[in-house]
Amino acid sequence: MYKSVVYKGEELLGEVEIYAQEQQQEEEENKNKRKRVIDEIVKGIRISHFSQASERCPPLAVLHTITSIGVCFKMEESTASSSTKISSQQESPLRLLHSSCIQENKTAVMHLGGEELHLVAMPSRSNERKHPCFWGFNVASGLYDSCLVMLNLRCLGIVFDLDETLIVANTMRSFEDKIEALQKKISTEVDQQRILAIISEIKRYQDDKIILKQYVENDQVIENGKVIKTQLEVVPAVSDNHQPLVRPLIRLPEKNIIFTRINPQIRDTSVLVRLRPAWEDLRSYLTARGRKRFEVYVCTMAERDYALEMWRLLDPESNLINSNELLDRIVCVSSGSRKSLFNVFQDGICHPKMALVIDDRMNVWDEKDQSRVHVVPAFAPYYAPQAEANNAVPILCVREMLLAIEFDEGLLQKIPEVAYEDDTSNIPSPPDVSNYLVW
Repeated sequence: MYKSVVYKGEELLGEVEIYAQEQQQEEEENKNKRKRVIDEIVKGIRISHFSQASERCPPLAVLHTITSIGVCFKMEESTASSSTKISSQQESPLRLLHSSCIQENKTAVMHLGGEELHLVAMPSRSNERKHPCFWGFNVASGLYDSCLVMLNLRCLGIVFDLDETLIVANTMRSFEDKIEALQKKISTEVDQQRILAIISEIKRYQDDKIILKQYVENDQVIENGKVIKTQLEVVPAVSDNHQPLVRPLIRLPEKNIIFTRINPQIRDTSVLVRLRPAWEDLRSYLTARGRKRFEVYVCTMAERDYALEMWRLLDPESNLINSNELLDRIVCVSSGSRKSLFNVFQDGICHPKMALVIDDRMNVWDEKDQSRVHVVPAFAPYYAPQAEANNAVPILCVREMLLAIEFDEGLLQKIPEVAYEDDTSNIPSPPDVSNYLVW
């Protein structure tokens, strides 16, 4: 047991007793994190502000869902401090704090560097315990407020890969490299059916290379005997440090093809982009009227200017990611590195437990995130152009519904029964998106 004092700003609210809570089989990193928090709060707890009041989710349910180390400590007003207030017939400032937090469904917050300490007012099972009591949680700064909004809306995070998941894009150079590799493959292939399949694949690459060459050299393409010229599109600056761009584009919507130029001044950056046919239906689901279902992110190993342009083609009206959030929401990982939800959610708007990933490869993700990856067949319009007709839109609605049911009928039903004295390990496990990935 440790002793400390609680302040609200500069106002002393009272003396408290603190009981550190250790979890069974806890990782060393979490033990050290808990110790750092305890070492800090024994010097004094200074409440800087209160969390926003929750409409539907009790603060305990939110923090239990997003914490990485569970309940950090239990805290109660010291008996000496409480007795003094009772004898003077005054309402203890800590009791007023406790009542306010319960009535308004909010937490008292203390800043701890880049993290926040949240004090959750708890009911007590003991008739003898007349003094206020709290559970303490430590989470990343801003994570509580953003996840509270998402949980109130029953909204999930979704992270998309780009290349071979939503799009396939080629430059003149990449077309040449792929055609050359396939031609070498034919020379070693003995199966006649396989040879015919490779020849067909080469032809599809060559056809697209021919039409891309027209765009590169003449800013126009010939489609079914008709000349289609480029249309200039203004790309707004993504931040104050960037300049707006004007790109020459050609769109062939009936073929899900778009021609664009990453650097408008350099023709060699011209790209032929094929959009995955199922994307339109999926985007419609993500933006359906009624309510916001997902907070959308992108994580790709592509270069940033390319990634920003590919996403603009996929989300031209900025309905999925607001234009002022693009630099934060589109995360580019250097080649050879693993993708990580920790890096994706650095802005603290989402927690990995509340997110799912749509990618054509699982092994590019950190091992701890792989359970949240829904692997889709790679988009291969040159190798298997008919495959898309058999690939349904990922059934996000089913997963989303099941997750909401467990949260509403599982955790939320149990939270009102939890009291200060309870063993923190007995609280029902929070829902995790990884439990609902359909394989």
